[in-house]
Amino acid sequence: MSVKKLESSNHHKMITEEVAILQMLLEEVTRSMAGDQVYEKIETILALSEQKDSIKLEKMIKELSNDEMVIIARYFSILPLLINISEDVDLAYEINYQNNTSKDYLGKLSNTISEVALKDDAKAILEKVNVVPVLTAHPTQVQRKTVLELTNHIHDLLRKYRDVKKGIVNQEKWLEELRLYINIIMQTDIIREKKLKVKNEITNVLQYYKSSLIPAITKLTRGYKELAKEKGIVLDKAQPITMGMWIGGDRDGNPFVTSETLETSAMLQSQVILDYYLEKLAILYRNFSMSSTLITTSKEVEELAQLSHDRSIYRENEPYRKAFHYIQSRLQETLVQISQKSDSPSQTPSYSNAQEFKSDLEIIRTSLVDNGDGSLAAGDLTELIQAVDIFGFFLASIDMRQDSSVHETCVAELLRAANIVEDYSALSEEDKCRILYKELAEDPRILSSTTVEKSELLEKELAIYKVARYLKDKLGEDVIKQHIISHTESVSDMFELAIMLKEVGLVAKDWARVQIVPLFETIEDLDHSKQIMTAYLSYDIVKKWVASNANYQEIMLGYSDSNKDGGYLSSGWTLYKAQNDLTSIGQKNGIKITFFHGRGGTVGRGGGPSYDAITSQPFGTIKDRIRLTEQGEIIENKYGNKDVAYYNLEMLISASINRMVTRMLTDPNEIDGFRDNMENIVAYSNNVYRDLVFGNPHFYDYFFEASPIKEISSLNIGSRPAARKTITDIRGLRAIPWVFSWSQNRVMLPGWYGVGSAFKQFIDQEEGNMAKLQYMYKKWPFFHSLLSNVDMVLSKSNMNIAFQYAQLAQNDEVRAVFYSILDEWQLTKNMILAIEQHDDLLEDNESLKKSLEFRLPCFNVLNYIQIELIKRLRHNQLDEDYEKLIHITINGIATGLRNSG
Repeated sequence: MSVKKLESSNHHKMITEEVAILQMLLEEVTRSMAGDQVYEKIETILALSEQKDSIKLEKMIKELSNDEMVIIARYFSILPLLINISEDVDLAYEINYQNNTSKDYLGKLSNTISEVALKDDAKAILEKVNVVPVLTAHPTQVQRKTVLELTNHIHDLLRKYRDVKKGIVNQEKWLEELRLYINIIMQTDIIREKKLKVKNEITNVLQYYKSSLIPAITKLTRGYKELAKEKGIVLDKAQPITMGMWIGGDRDGNPFVTSETLETSAMLQSQVILDYYLEKLAILYRNFSMSSTLITTSKEVEELAQLSHDRSIYRENEPYRKAFHYIQSRLQETLVQISQKSDSPSQTPSYSNAQEFKSDLEIIRTSLVDNGDGSLAAGDLTELIQAVDIFGFFLASIDMRQDSSVHETCVAELLRAANIVEDYSALSEEDKCRILYKELAEDPRILSSTTVEKSELLEKELAIYKVARYLKDKLGEDVIKQHIISHTESVSDMFELAIMLKEVGLVAKDWARVQIVPLFETIEDLDHSKQIMTAYLSYDIVKKWVASNANYQEIMLGYSDSNKDGGYLSSGWTLYKAQNDLTSIGQKNGIKITFFHGRGGTVGRGGGPSYDAITSQPFGTIKDRIRLTEQGEIIENKYGNKDVAYYNLEMLISASINRMVTRMLTDPNEIDGFRDNMENIVAYSNNVYRDLVFGNPHFYDYFFEASPIKEISSLNIGSRPAARKTITDIRGLRAIPWVFSWSQNRVMLPGWYGVGSAFKQFIDQEEGNMAKLQYMYKKWPFFHSLLSNVDMVLSKSNMNIAFQYAQLAQNDEVRAVFYSILDEWQLTKNMILAIEQHDDLLEDNESLKKSLEFRLPCFNVLNYIQIELIKRLRHNQLDEDYEKLIHITINGIATGLRNSG
């Protein structure tokens, strides 16, 4: 059974029932707030949208007053949100049902492990595989934390609906509580009034660890080991899932990330995981009430009990309770030491590291097992020990990231101050590498001096690296493992970072405590990545750095900028080839190249179904580790509750293992022919895309006039500026607002433009080429995933609505850009359906098709409202008090699309 069939007909019936109830309550609340007359307009608007009568719909919305817009925009923003909640609840229910009734579904871990167990190297595969979702601070999730909390309450209530139907829960009380939260959410500001600060981003994302990620990961890891054990494979140190974090360490283009935010991020993470451990210890303390008059314990447990300051007379014969009390006291003191930086002596010593904490827990587990009570250790205690192995005292590894130009500026200043070279930036690449290598490999001194005045930039950067070292010393090596270099274009870019790390003792000639990770983003950078990495890995000092990292070298791949640079097909194919080339370089050098996939939520930024995305990677490029970014509203969708989090993490592990061990191609010899076809197709696609985006003199104006990019840039969606330099430059515009804007005006251009023309050109070249493409679609996972994603994007686009946005442009020449886009859209749709041999879009994705049937009429309305509001704003007919209505529509459309960023 595929995941697309996970939702049965009964499942859809349940969603239909729930949505009807939610819509009924939303109607009651809206009538109460605005009166019958306004609600009747809402009913009429929704009916016109369902009938696809755009002319009457546009006319009616144009006649609404600003005050009516307030209620109507809120209604149509909240309705898709409620539909989302219902779908999430029922997906979680269906996942649990499938698991508990031994049903098959896509990505089921037991099936994956059963297949791997047949291989000779099964233990090695299962022991080493490590998938790392990295939560990032690119929040196209524009809802406030308050709204997320309200939706969680509604989520919890909907989970009780089946009990309501059975009469186990009182229906009237249930409805009243549901009505209460819908009432509150209708009267709550959906959009933030103030821009997020980095600390807000940190605390927001940490909520997911408390509610879902920690319990899901510990449960999944425990189940993973148990499934392997059932197949006779005992895993010792397996960590199939660990977590990563960019928030607080990613300062590329974000001036608000400093040494203070890096430390804050690490300390707040540490507090979250230590609080979790303390909660678990409190449960164990309450549960382990066994008396020494009835049981036997080890000498080591007795010693722990003796150290406890729990002097209650009722604990005299309860050694395990006293031992847990002592461990609890030590961990509490550890939390104080970490959070307050206190070095003052305490009655109870703190733990110097997570391994010490784990050792005490192991003493208790060993005692239970040795004395015949092993079953008592199998629950919370084993789960706690498992969590310590995964999360340590740091919770998630924080990536540091900075642009290569910043490193160059700082290193140039250091070299000038040290009288080594006056103008480093003017040197050739060869001379740069020669000077940097000498400083790294031959001279142990640092370049900075306390007596020399430094620029503000250099002071800030050095302070960040100093904090990184402090955190590694305090919380463990895994708290910061990688530093990523944006816009890596040369070997000197990587050596420059090494110089900065050397300044604080994180790199020396024989080892590196932080791995240097190049990020190849644009088409040009990806094309040059093979040459750059070949040269970099040839240096003896680099080989030593890699060896000190267990012989792994990570490389990050940028999906967003490569797409903005060359279009969807060009980006996907260039990334595919780069992975093959870079993997080959690793093999020649006897090291393992691992990839960090910088994917966004939408297809234009590398998004799409996670399972397909991983299993369609080039065979052999996933050795045993893979990292991938999780961004914006995708974090809420995938990890909003522990059931869905478990399912999505399970899929990531299964997909990674499957791609490691399964070629998934009928005949490997066919791949060369497939690649030759792609080279032809992609070259043409790239030209078509660039002719529009960078060649059409009116495209620039079209994008800025016929999309809400200016309004999105003023939306308080995150701490990072929308552009690296200026909002009126497409090249400088960040990929997120670029893609977000095309999602809002329903063109979805980054996910398909240039695809249709390229396929048609290839088909017209030679008779039989259509059959070749159809065969590639059936046999090649990469190509199948590529086309399926285009299919999905086209299903969410709406060119009738896009036409209305085009009318926002001020002159005919600019508006005419739309017709070029429309022609390519129609051609792309025709080509995709012909290659897939389908009659309709989403023919293979019934669940998404039904989901869109629910939500499309709602957020289609929001598009028309948004267009009218933008018109009023641009004609000075919208007072400042009403401007945030546009932001409400942006939120509602993003909510309806679900993968807009």
